[in-house]
This record gives sequence, structure tokens and C-alpha cells, in this order.
Amino acid sequence: MSGHANSLKAIFLALGANFAIFLAKLVAALVTGSGAMLAEAVHSLADCGNQGLLLLGVRQAKRPPSDEFPLGWGRAMYFWSFLVAILLFSVGGMFSVYEGVHKLGHPEPLKWPWVALGVLVFGVVAEGLSMRGCLQEVNKARGEQPLWTWFRETRSSELLVIFGEDLAALIGLCLAALAVGATMLTGNLMFDALGTLAIGVLLLVVAVALAVEVKALLIGQGVEPRRRAELLTFLKSRAEVAEVLNLITLQMGPDVMVAVKARMEPTSSDRGLIDAINTVEAAMKAEFGEIRWSFFEPDVTD
Repeated sequence: MSGHANSLKAIFLALGANFAIFLAKLVAALVTGSGAMLAEAVHSLADCGNQGLLLLGVRQAKRPPSDEFPLGWGRAMYFWSFLVAILLFSVGGMFSVYEGVHKLGHPEPLKWPWVALGVLVFGVVAEGLSMRGCLQEVNKARGEQPLWTWFRETRSSELLVIFGEDLAALIGLCLAALAVGATMLTGNLMFDALGTLAIGVLLLVVAVALAVEVKALLIGQGVEPRRRAELLTFLKSRAEVAEVLNLITLQMGPDVMVAVKARMEPTSSDRGLIDAINTVEAAMKAEFGEIRWSFFEPDVTD
């Protein structure tokens, strides 16, 4: 079974990397007087804002249940994750595509290319460290699952978004460094434009993939298939349960709601049936710590 990932660690690593890259670009912009580098610094600062939104989501998800929100605020995390995916699509992807198309039609000579290349190399190192930390947390969560299976089935939207952001940023910085290097070696400005365009397309693809996955969580997904199978196996193994007729789960951020309909083993009294149900529910919550709400219905048919 997979371990428990620390999504906050991944968010803070990404925030630290983006802020370090922002400072590097800002210094380069002040030294060179490059407007393009200043725009890149603002872009990196906006990326820091994305991590800020995820931290806001984590904080809101911890709000306690109330009469108005009886199942808590856990799914608030999905809203902020979806918003980050939209910002990644619009601010990151669409802007980069526009810049690439603009450069194709109106190429401009590179200013201080060695400074730009140095900042990009620093960015690759910083994002590489962030990606390494994120992958450590992803590996805890996915266990023996292939990475793609985890991406499709995980219910941790904040870790999913950080993984997608880090991956896109790392590949994007490598593409940018290659584009700048090729432009410096050949003098052909087309490489810089094509690199910018490729980065934009990359961001659009990652943003759409993230939005699709988080949308499913917003609509209301159950727990991961492997976790549901483990829960079903546990219920079937209980001596008090004769047959599991139906099992419904709903992921609520870090918490889970479970509804069980089961045919119970005969008892000598109504009180005995109630005690048996309570015993099963207590054992279920002890085994599956993420279950916060459980509804158990004894029945003879589904």
C-alpha cells in the first residue's frame, strides 16, 4: 500500500524555486536593462502566485464542518487547483504562444544572450531541485503504480498540479536554453521564436491535462480504485458482514465519505445488530484513517 505524501513540502519547494528564479531574472533585468528579462521576472512572480493559491486551498480545506457545509471544506482544494490550471493555460501557455508567433513575424536580436543563458541554467538547477522533491512525495503516494497511472487516478489535486507545473517548467527552461544557445551559435533568430512557441504548446498541453483531472474531482470522484478495492476486501473479511451489497465513496479533499449497504450476519436482537454495525464502522475507520464520515445501512437486497 502507498504511503502518505507531504503535498505542503512539494508546494513550498516549488514556491522557493520560482521565487529564486524571479530574483535571478530581476537582477539580470536591472543589470542589462532588458525589458524582455523584466517581463520574464514578472512571469516567474506570477508562478509564485500559483503556489500561493494552492496554499490558500490547503488552508481552506482544513476548515471544520458546519451546518451550512456538513461535509467540510475539503473540496475547496479542487477549486484552487483548477484555477491554477486555468492560469497556467492562459497566463503561461497562451502568452508564450503569442510571443512565439510574434517573434516569428517580427524577430528581434537577443540582448545580453550570455546573461539570459546563465539565468536559464540557474533556473534549470532550481526547478530540478523542486522537481526532485516533488517526485519524492509522488513516489510515496503512488507506491508500485506507474507514474502515468498515478497521474490519472490520484485524488491529491495539489500534488498533481505541482507535479505538472514543475515538469512543464523544467522542460520549458531546457527548451529555452537550447533555443538561446542555438540562436547564439547560428545567429538565426528563428530558433528563439520556435523555442518560445514550443514552450507555449507544452504549457497548454500540461494545463489542459491538469484541468481535465481536477475537473473530475470537482464533479465528485470516489477514492482511488486500488483504495476502493482494499476497502471492499476489508468489509467482506469482517465476520459481522454476510455480504456487501453496495459501496459508495466520495473523496472530499484529504477526507473521505463512505456509504455501505450490507447484509449482516443474524443477531439475537436489534441491539446486537447495532453493536455489530458500530464495531465494523470503528474498525473500518481505524484501518482507513482518511474516512471521516461513514453511513452504514443493513439490508437484504440492494
